[in-house]
Amino acid sequence: MTPVWVFPAYPLLLTAPFASTLIAADDATSTNSPVNRLAIAMCAVTVQGTGFLISFMICAAFIYRLMTQKLPRDMQRPGVFISIGPSGFTVAGLVSLGQQSQVVIPDSFQGSTHSIIILRLLSTMIGLWLWGLSVWFFLVSVGSLWKYVRPECKMPFQMTWWSFVFPNTALVTATLALAAAVGSNGLRIAGCVMAGLLIVVWILVLVKMLRCLWNRELLWPKDLQTE
Repeated sequence: MTPVWVFPAYPLLLTAPFASTLIAADDATSTNSPVNRLAIAMCAVTVQGTGFLISFMICAAFIYRLMTQKLPRDMQRPGVFISIGPSGFTVAGLVSLGQQSQVVIPDSFQGSTHSIIILRLLSTMIGLWLWGLSVWFFLVSVGSLWKYVRPECKMPFQMTWWSFVFPNTALVTATLALAAAVGSNGLRIAGCVMAGLLIVVWILVLVKMLRCLWNRELLWPKDLQTE
């Protein structure tokens, strides 16, 4: 049992970020667009919520495994970072959609003239809550790699090393979305620093993968290697 089980729900978790990008692009290109932005936003929130709840149940089972058993094996250890993605992508999507309420929600939505302000505040509060959960999963994931600080402990390279990159993009985008929502320069600087570090990690993992491919340590039959 590892957070890799979350992967079937990952396409659902990208719905709200994609919807916010689509709405922003439509708003930038035309003022009287025939696109139903409200329908796009509502469907995105529905699918995003479904994916997050499925992922949350799987992550809860993974936490129970951590409390009753050992950490995953060395080759599966990077997959722990996948648990960051569900809450991170949900924050990025909901906060971005909340900040676009003025171009999505009609002025008299649900019979209230304060719908836009309420949705902005609600999306920001939920985003802060889930962002804290994403940071907690990040700290747990980093803590699971603590033993590899010792020189005698090495982690063999596997394709699971890409889990150091992709799930952390969710935390970066969530941080930047919250920085724009609350107007925090501190969060904006933190998000930029995290993005820079993530690029460095991406380069290191890519170089390590190419090196293993060149040395026939990856994607190469073991029986041919022994011959």
